[in-house]
Amino acid sequence: MKDIWPKLVEANVNTVLGCVTWEQIEPKENIFDFTELDQIILDARSFGLRLVLLWFGTWKNGLSNYVPSWVKKNDQRFPRACLRNAGGRLETADILSVFGTESQKADSKAFASFMQHLKAVDENHSTVLMVQVENEVGILGDSRDGSYLANETFAQPVPPDLLQLLNDQWTTLHNSLKNNLNLFKSNTSLEGSWAKVFGDTAQTDEIFMAYHYALYLEKVASAGKSVYPLPMYTNCWQKYGDDDRDKSFPAVVGGGNRPGEYPSGGPVSNVLDIWQLFAPSLDFIAPDIYLNDYSVVCSKYRHREQLLFVPEQRRDEYGARRAWKAFGSYHAVGVAPFGADTVELEHGHNPYRKHYHLLSRVSHMILAAQRAPGTSYGFFFDEIEPATSDYSSLEHLTVVLGTWKLTIERSFVFGRPSAGCGNVIQIDTARFLLIGWGFQVTFHSTDDKSHFTGILSFKEKEVTDAALGEMKTLRILNGDETRSGKAAIMPSDNPDYGGFPISITIPAKTGIAEVEVYSLKHANEWKKLRSDT
Repeated sequence: MKDIWPKLVEANVNTVLGCVTWEQIEPKENIFDFTELDQIILDARSFGLRLVLLWFGTWKNGLSNYVPSWVKKNDQRFPRACLRNAGGRLETADILSVFGTESQKADSKAFASFMQHLKAVDENHSTVLMVQVENEVGILGDSRDGSYLANETFAQPVPPDLLQLLNDQWTTLHNSLKNNLNLFKSNTSLEGSWAKVFGDTAQTDEIFMAYHYALYLEKVASAGKSVYPLPMYTNCWQKYGDDDRDKSFPAVVGGGNRPGEYPSGGPVSNVLDIWQLFAPSLDFIAPDIYLNDYSVVCSKYRHREQLLFVPEQRRDEYGARRAWKAFGSYHAVGVAPFGADTVELEHGHNPYRKHYHLLSRVSHMILAAQRAPGTSYGFFFDEIEPATSDYSSLEHLTVVLGTWKLTIERSFVFGRPSAGCGNVIQIDTARFLLIGWGFQVTFHSTDDKSHFTGILSFKEKEVTDAALGEMKTLRILNGDETRSGKAAIMPSDNPDYGGFPISITIPAKTGIAEVEVYSLKHANEWKKLRSDT
C-alpha cells in the first residue's frame, strides 16, 4: 500500500474501504494475528485518511473463500451448502451452510476478537469509522441450500416471529416483498412448512434463505458490537430486473433476475424488510450499484428511512456523476468506487478527483441540506449518444423546492451539450445554491398569482472555510451567463462553442454559485382586467 496511499490522497479521497479476512487474522484456531491490520490503520492515520473495514468472514461474494484452512478442511464441523442440480443430484458448494451452528459460533468469536483489538488500537483515534459484516451474502447456483440441514429446516413450521412481523407490519413492507406473499395473505391457516405457508417457489426459497442469513449475520454483528459498538452494515449484490436494470447494458451482462442467479437470500429489495427486522445490529443495508438504474436502487435502499451508503459502484466518470444524485436526492453519507486504487491504469486519471474535491468544499452545505428535508435535489446528465444531432428534445428534470418549480437541463452551448451533474439546495425562501457543472436551472413561481419569475442576482462563489461553510463572492454573473435572465447557467469545464466566433459561455471555475429569484404577482384589478380581455 505504500505507493497507493499518496494516490488516494491526491484523488481527494477521505475514506478508504479495505478488507480484513478471517483466514488472515486467525490462521490457526484461537491464535490471532493483527500485525497487518495494525500497519494499515497506522498508515491510513499518517495520511489523514479514515477507514471502513470489510469483514470477510464466512462469506465473500456468496462464497466461503476467505475462511481459514482449519475451517475449509473440516466439513463435519463446518458443513457445506449443497446445490440441487438437474436429476436430483446434489453438488457440494464452496459455501459454508448458513445452518451450520459451529460456523456461526466460530465466525462470531473471530469477529468479536477483531472488534476487541480494533477498540484497543483505535478507539482514541477513530481512524476506523464503520465495519461491513461479511460481503454480498447469499446462495449462488440455486435458489436455496439443498443440504440435509437446510431441507430439514425447510420442512419445519415457519417460525412464529417471522409470521407475526409480516402480519403486523404488512402496511410498511416493501411492495416487492408483498408481491411474493400472495399465498401467505390468502392462507386462512399460517401453520406448516415454508412451502405450505408461502408456496413451493423460488421466491419462497429466497425468503427462507434471507431469514436465516439475517439471523446468522445478527449473531456475528451483535458479537462484535457488544465489545466495540461502531456502526455496522452489510452490502448487497443486486438482482438485475426490469425495473432495476440499467437499459444501456444487455441483460446478460448483469447476471439475472432469478434467485440463485444473484445470491439468493442476500438483502435485495424484495427481502429487505426481513433483513431490517431480523438483523437489528446492522445499522443499515448497503447496495452495490454497477449495472442497475442508480436512482431506483438508491430509492429502494432508503426503505424505512434507513441511511444510504453505496460501498461499491462504477469507478469511471459515469459512476462519479451519479454520486451527486445519491448525496443530493437520497441523503447518502458516502459513495465508494470499487477499485479506486487502480482507476488510473484504465482511464489515465481518476474521474472522481474533481468530484470529491468539490464535495469536500461544499460538504457543510450538503450536510445542512440533508438535515432539512425537501431543500435539496441531486441529478446527473450522461453523455449524449454520438448519433444524436437534434438537441431540442434532450431530457430535462423538474423539481419543486419550496414555492418554486425548477427546470434543470444541460447548460446551453452553440455546439454539443456536455454531460453534467450537481446539486441544487434551497438555502432561503428565494435563494438557491447551485453546485456542479454542465447544467442550467430555470425558475418559476408556483403561486397562481405570479405572472413573472426572474433572477434577482447570480453570483459565483468560492469557499473560504469548508469546515464552517463560509464563502465569498468571486464574480457577479448576468447577461450571457444567464441567457439574458432566462436561466442560471453552470457551464462545463470545456464548453463546445460549435464554431461560433463569440465565447458567450464561459468555462466553469469554482462550480459553486448562489442565485436569488423573485416573482411578480397580479394585482387584483389587473388580474380581473386580463380575465375580462
